[in-house]
Amino acid sequence: MNIADFLAPEKWLQPDGGPRYMQMRKRFTDGVDQGLLNSGDPLPPEREIAAITNMSRVTVRKAFRVLAEDGIIVQKQGSGSFIASDTPKLEQSLSRLTSFSEDMARRGMTSTSVWLERGVFMPSPDEVLALALTPDASVSRIARLRTADNKPMAIERASLSTEMLPNPLEVEASLYAVLEHVGLRPVRALQKISAINLEERDADLLGVPVGTAGLRIERTSYLGDGRVVEFTQSIYRGDAYNFVAELRLAKE
Repeated sequence: MNIADFLAPEKWLQPDGGPRYMQMRKRFTDGVDQGLLNSGDPLPPEREIAAITNMSRVTVRKAFRVLAEDGIIVQKQGSGSFIASDTPKLEQSLSRLTSFSEDMARRGMTSTSVWLERGVFMPSPDEVLALALTPDASVSRIARLRTADNKPMAIERASLSTEMLPNPLEVEASLYAVLEHVGLRPVRALQKISAINLEERDADLLGVPVGTAGLRIERTSYLGDGRVVEFTQSIYRGDAYNFVAELRLAKE
């Protein structure tokens, strides 16, 4: 919609309506609730909004700060402000080894999967190295789009030796549930996280524009005896996850 028309002060600003920045907050909140402003819509710079509304930039800045705290808008350094995504923002602990299905169940959300690949293959060089495979070994691969309450959240591509997972078709919901059933659930893992811009294939699967910020996570999981269980490469929506780690002061 035309943001200048939406913010025209004669349509919403009242002399006795309280602080101006709070009235602006309400205008934006009402716009989102009424479907006039949509998820991901970019907003003009503060100086432009100040000119449209005949308010000071300080007032606009206060309104934006409150809107950001309320989760109505997101402010990205160097990119500007946007209407926040309606995708739930989830906090994911980096100190707990759980599956996607377990994470969503703990939050009261329904997780589903769309299978992208499932079968036994010759391993790639990365899989040989990560899983400590012999040259003649085979690898079980499962790749799927993970959703929470029908919203695409992540793409998981897991590789396991056929010793750990002889038949990848056994995995219907939770990989870890299958491994636990045979006494091979991992007890620890190493993870590497990097920021990326989503390429076309992954962006299409996650339902976001090409180039959107995302997170790539490589996880190598181990049994208690040190054997590698799985090597997983996952792509997460950057607008859907906060990864949290608890740090403790080391005792000297």
